[in-house]
Amino acid sequence: MTTTNINYSARTGFSMRMIKSALFIFTLLSSSLALSADISGTWKHSKKPIWIEIRLTQGDGKVVRNDKFPERVGNTFVKDLKADKSKQGIWHGIAYIRKLEDYKNVEISLSDTGEMQVTGKVGFLSRTVEWVRTDKISSTE
Repeated sequence: MTTTNINYSARTGFSMRMIKSALFIFTLLSSSLALSADISGTWKHSKKPIWIEIRLTQGDGKVVRNDKFPERVGNTFVKDLKADKSKQGIWHGIAYIRKLEDYKNVEISLSDTGEMQVTGKVGFLSRTVEWVRTDKISSTE
């Protein structure tokens, strides 16, 4: 084997390690993005007959059913949704707070039981609303 063949083999081995490392890093980044997408879908308020659809691709959540106030269907509940880059499983956005008639900053997380928790803070007051994931919106719920 000549020196040229040895150098070529060494470079090829180095290149393969670089490609494997790049694929490993890409896989890690992709999996964290996939985990960040966990809140996409339809959610029902834990206590009220209200359903929202979270669409991370659009960065928002809209009311898709409201039995008490059907005229609110189509309204934007939360917007400017973005995954927190420093904490896994946390999203930030602004949610419409009807009592204040304004959008306020919220933090969204998933509990250990899979419920989505939307927490808003105004001054020193804080309130968390829980939502339960649902596959579809039934007319009998």
